[in-house]
Amino acid sequence: MVKLLKHLKEYTKESIIGPLFKLLEASFELVIPLVMASIIDVGIKNRDYPYIYKMAALMIFLGLLGLACSLTAQYFAAKAAAGFGTDLRKHLFSHINKLSFQAVDQAGTSTLITRMTNDINQVQSGVNLVLRLFLRSPFIVAGAAVMAYTIHMRISLFFLFAILILSLVIYGIIAITIPLYKKVQSRLDRVLLSARENLSGARVIWALNRQEDEINQFQ
Repeated sequence: MVKLLKHLKEYTKESIIGPLFKLLEASFELVIPLVMASIIDVGIKNRDYPYIYKMAALMIFLGLLGLACSLTAQYFAAKAAAGFGTDLRKHLFSHINKLSFQAVDQAGTSTLITRMTNDINQVQSGVNLVLRLFLRSPFIVAGAAVMAYTIHMRISLFFLFAILILSLVIYGIIAITIPLYKKVQSRLDRVLLSARENLSGARVIWALNRQEDEINQFQ
C-alpha cells in the first residue's frame, strides 16, 4: 500500500483538506452534547426560556457548520480518491502493455482484467474511506469518552467498556472477512475467464448446441 501512495502526490492538498474538515465536523458534534447538558442543567432547571432558545439556536448553528464541513470533506476526499484511481489505472495499463506474451499468459487475461477493474475500484474506495473516516472515527471515539468523563465519571467507564468491545468486534470482522475476500477475488477471476471464453467461442457453442452446458457451468 505504501508504494501506491506515490499516486496521491498530485492530490496532496485534497488529501490534507478532507481529513481536516472531517476533524472539524467531529469537533462540532462533540460540542453539541455539552450544549444539550447546559440546556438541561441551566435552562430547564431554572426555567430560563431565553437561555434555552439561545442554546437551541447554537445547536442548530453547530449542526449547520458540521454539515458544511462534512460536505467539504466529502468533496475533497472524493476528488483525491478519483484522481488516485485514475492515475493508478493509467500506470497499471501502461505496465500491462509492456508485458511479454508469456507474462500475460502466465498471469492470465481474466486476472489482469480483474486487477484493472474491480481491484482498482476497491483500492479507490479504500482511499476515499480512509480520507473520510480514518481520522474521524478515532477522534469521535476518544472525544466522546473524554466528554463523558467531564459530564459524569461513572458514565465514562461504560464508554471505555463499549470502546473495548467495539474494537474487538471490528478486529474480529476484519480477521473473518480478509480470507473471504481472497476467495472472492479468485472466484471473480474464474467468472471473468468463463465469460471471456463464452464470448470468444460463442459461434462454436451455438454450432455444437452447448448453450445449456455452458449456462450450467457458469452458474
